[in-house]
Amino acid sequence: MRKFLATLLALVMTLALMVPASWGENKETYQLPDSLEGKTVILHTNDVHGAIDKYAKVAALRDECYDKGAHQVILLDAGDYSQGSPYVSLSKGATALDMMALVGYDVITLGNHTWGKMQITDYLEENRYILRPANFSPRTPGRGCGVYDLGRVQVAVMVLIGRCDLAWGADNPFTAADRLLERDAADFTLVDFHAEATSEKLALGWYLDGRVSALWGTHTHVPTADERVYPKGTGYITDLGMTGPIESVLGVESAQSVESFLGGLPGRYRSPDGPCKLQGAIFTLDSATGLCTAVERVDIR
Repeated sequence: MRKFLATLLALVMTLALMVPASWGENKETYQLPDSLEGKTVILHTNDVHGAIDKYAKVAALRDECYDKGAHQVILLDAGDYSQGSPYVSLSKGATALDMMALVGYDVITLGNHTWGKMQITDYLEENRYILRPANFSPRTPGRGCGVYDLGRVQVAVMVLIGRCDLAWGADNPFTAADRLLERDAADFTLVDFHAEATSEKLALGWYLDGRVSALWGTHTHVPTADERVYPKGTGYITDLGMTGPIESVLGVESAQSVESFLGGLPGRYRSPDGPCKLQGAIFTLDSATGLCTAVERVDIR
């Protein structure tokens, strides 16, 4: 039975990548520049919630960037990828990881749900491409920053967790960033700030302006409309949003969420069936300076 399920999951993943990204009714709110010649492009998705059918669109978007002359396309994902569709839940998230590997994701970053499934602890020690927040206690497994040789460029990626209404036990993310920047050097430096408070995210963006290539916020599942390039060249957006069911409350069945606010009994979150959306952002970086030249929100439905 287990072998049959494994074969079925592999078939689902293969078919998902074979389906053209143009199939279906798509609402796309991004527009790539006519030319990306010599540019390094970061394509970052967030809170996928098991919506593995959207990975075909990610692959198509990456190929479109290369068709427009991009020097390098870096694929990143952050958090909440292991719940949602039965294909992903049945494998405890392994299916989503396998799909990301097929598409060509470079790094996965985690946040406040890092320890939601404790079996990940050994995996964090073994796999340097999955990062937990760097300002967690040094006694916790894994690492929070890495430098990755992607062939044409070297990229440093760090993930930090906020302390305002989220993780007060974590180290100060501002001083943690200072220490990491002194240690790791690369062509580009990317920061995923997993935080609740918009003020904390904005402040860290200003603090690191000109010292990192791009900084984006994650965690709230709701995209913000403040994408910009700071004065000294750091690309920024307060929150990327999520990838998952459109008719939901942050990826959870709306009726279940409403019931919890009415005082009902808690239960395991359920993701609804139905159409999904893919949200994220595209950061265009200058290979000569290591800084950002443009930020574009992505919303595909």
